Amino acid sequence: MQKFDEKAPVNLDEAIDAIESAYELMLAYAAQGRAREEGDPMGVRRALENALVALDLIGAASPETIGSRGGASAASVAGFLAIIRQDAEKARAIFAFVLGQALIGSQLIDNLNASIHVRALLTDLFLLDEAISAG
Repeated sequence: MQKFDEKAPVNLDEAIDAIESAYELMLAYAAQGRAREEGDPMGVRRALENALVALDLIGAASPETIGSRGGASAASVAGFLAIIRQDAEKARAIFAFVLGQALIGSQLIDNLNASIHVRALLTDLFLLDEAISAG
C-alpha cells in the first residue's frame, strides 16, 4: 500500500512535485473503495495538507522566480502565472473543503480527482514543469 510521507514543499519545484504526488496518491486512494480513512493509512490528509502549502508557493511564484526558462518572455510568463494563480486558488478551496470533512472516503477523493478545477491546475503544472525542465 502506498503511503504519503513527503515533507512539505519549500520551493516551486517541490511545490509542483507535491501537487503531482498528492494527485497520484489520491488516484490510488479512490480506487480502494474506502468508506472512511480509518487512521489514514495512506496519508491522504497529509498529502492534501502538503498540497495546500504547495498551492501557496505556486500562488507566490513570479516571472522573476521562474525566469525566462525555455526562452519565454517575462510578459508571457506573467500571463501564464496569472492563469495558474486562478486555477490554484480554485483548487486550494476544494482541497481545503475536503480536508474540512470529518471523514474522507474514496468516493469523496474520486470526486475531488474529477474536479475540473483540479484537472486544470494539473495541466497548468505539467506545462510549467516541462517548460522549467526544458529551460
